This record gives sequence, structure tokens and C-alpha cells, in this order.
Amino acid sequence: MRQFTLLSSLLAAAVLVAVPAMAQPKHVPAKPATAATPKKVGGFEDWTAATHQEGGQLVCYAFTRAQNSMPVLPGRLEVVLTVTERPGGRDAVALSAGFSYPAAAEVTMQVDQANHTLYTAGRSAFARDGAVLVAAMQKGRGVVARSPGPNKAQIVDNFSLRGFSPAYAAIVKACPAPK
Repeated sequence: MRQFTLLSSLLAAAVLVAVPAMAQPKHVPAKPATAATPKKVGGFEDWTAATHQEGGQLVCYAFTRAQNSMPVLPGRLEVVLTVTERPGGRDAVALSAGFSYPAAAEVTMQVDQANHTLYTAGRSAFARDGAVLVAAMQKGRGVVARSPGPNKAQIVDNFSLRGFSPAYAAIVKACPAPK
């Protein structure tokens, strides 16, 4: 019992000595922004334009989140439609589904009355011809993406195109095409 009391006293003394030392403010330099830190270019109604560095190159992108999705999938991650401009690739259109697509699945993206087919890889779908899809999006009012989902469910995601044209113009200005 006496050892327990002695051990408890030593432990209490150690804590009393350690707490003030831990409370001392230490000079911690601010973390520098990483190269991949996104920088917002602007908000354009339902779309956001941003940039980030990737491999020493400036990458510009505009994105929006799904306004609604049916059916609701428990545990589904965010659903995002993105258009990206890179020095080596223009008008890359991608849909981040928030779930893994079945192998060799295709997504149909309807802009107003025109359908466009996207191929899938993992949790994303990509336009085969981004320039054609971007041109349709600039004229359109909305996008409906139809995807094969988990358990053979048909997933429908709806996106607004309000603000797409000025968001797209902002990323093209921030990342002009190489000459």
C-alpha cells in the first residue's frame, strides 16, 4: 500500500512538472501552402471555378454538385461534375459518382435533348469528346446523368448549368490554351 501511495505521489509530481512545460507556447512556423492547394477563381451561380498546381503546371477547373440524385444511396459520397483545363488536355469532363461503377459501365449524360456517352473507371466517368460536351453545356439548361449503380440500380443525378458559361470562361482565361 505504501508503494502505491509513493507511486501515486511521484506520478502526480511528474504531471505537475510536465503540464507547465506542455503549456509553454512554442514557435511553430506556419505551414506553407502546398502546391496542390486549390485557389478559388470565382463563384458563378451554381458553378465554382478554381485552380491548383499539378506537377508544376497550373490546372484550372469548374465544378458543380448534383442538385438531386435518385434513388438515394446510403453512404454515397458527394456527386460532382467537373470540367478541367490543363496545358496538355483541354475540356476534360468528368463525373465523380460517389460510388464505384461496375466494370465496363457507361454513363449517359443528357444535356437538354442531346445524349453523350461517358466511359467509367473506378468512381469516375469521363467524356469521350469533352469539347462537344462542353459546347452543349454552354447552350444547355441542365444535365441529367444516368448511371448503372450498386446492385443493378439505375442512378439519376441532376445538375444545373446556371453559371456554367461564365465559370468556363474564367477557367479558360486562367489557363489559356498553349500556343
